[in-house]
Amino acid sequence: MLHSQPEIKALYRSFAAAHPFEYQPKALYEPIDYILNVGGKQLRPALVLMAANLFLEDIAPALPAAHAIEVFHNFTLVHDDIMDEAPLRRGMPTIHTKYDTNTAILSGDVMLIYAYEFLLQSPAPYIPNIIKAFNQAAIGVCEGQQYDVDFESRNDVTIPEYITMIRLKTAELIAGALQIGALIGGTSPENAAHAAEFGRNIGIAFQLQDDILDTYGDPKKFGKKVGGDIAQNKKTFLVLKSLELANESTAHQLNHWMNTTPSSENEAEKIAAVKQIFTDLDIPTHANVIKNKYLDKAYEHLNALDAPEARKIHLHQFAQKLVHRDI
Repeated sequence: MLHSQPEIKALYRSFAAAHPFEYQPKALYEPIDYILNVGGKQLRPALVLMAANLFLEDIAPALPAAHAIEVFHNFTLVHDDIMDEAPLRRGMPTIHTKYDTNTAILSGDVMLIYAYEFLLQSPAPYIPNIIKAFNQAAIGVCEGQQYDVDFESRNDVTIPEYITMIRLKTAELIAGALQIGALIGGTSPENAAHAAEFGRNIGIAFQLQDDILDTYGDPKKFGKKVGGDIAQNKKTFLVLKSLELANESTAHQLNHWMNTTPSSENEAEKIAAVKQIFTDLDIPTHANVIKNKYLDKAYEHLNALDAPEARKIHLHQFAQKLVHRDI
């Protein structure tokens, strides 16, 4: 049967609820249940199941892999929040803030291992290719994170380099989720590749929207501190496009702000000043143009995917909501 998005999310949540991390020692596992239950879009496990549902009537065989992807994704967030010294995730204290940094590191480590445990519960014939796809995505996430760290100490980052970074850090796991779901659906390697490319391009568009929301989003909806990328001197698309379009005076001003670490009292001034530069240069419009370019690329691969149109339309609608979201 064709499952609606609410049905898919309900199936996934039921599976996740049936597999709580209620093990010992409690200090290791309690933070995992905490991060998995403080909200989140759960889009990656939904994409695993939606990709499987393109080819399968019964998507139960894809549930363990869907959970593996969500556990792994949250593992990356736990470690990413430590590196970024982020106080909030989904509007709640991050694990290293609520508990401590050592706990966050160790809980994250065991989440990675459990991701493989869940992947190994997939249908046996598909496990080698599933592990290969997962490893490719996981390596990409790590490579992307390193580029992100490297960019913090560079003043010559280009927009193509930035796109490569977000493709690795964000889009590869979305691509992997769709590829794994398609593989469990028993489809051809070519079809699974189209599913992955659909996800890869959606992932880039998703991150560009995240860049926009980080500066222009409603903090009550966004779940993270608005202006966090600016405060941390992140070379987002908004910053790089501003430097490309700005006159010498404005570029000098932007470079000044993006190379300073103000006190907490002056952080709001920095965020406001940089946001004003973005607005004056109409940067959100430029960001939306390139975001929609990647969305169109994604749809090309979705159209090329050999599956019933009635099932593909659900992925099309999901992508629209994802890329044009306000949270």
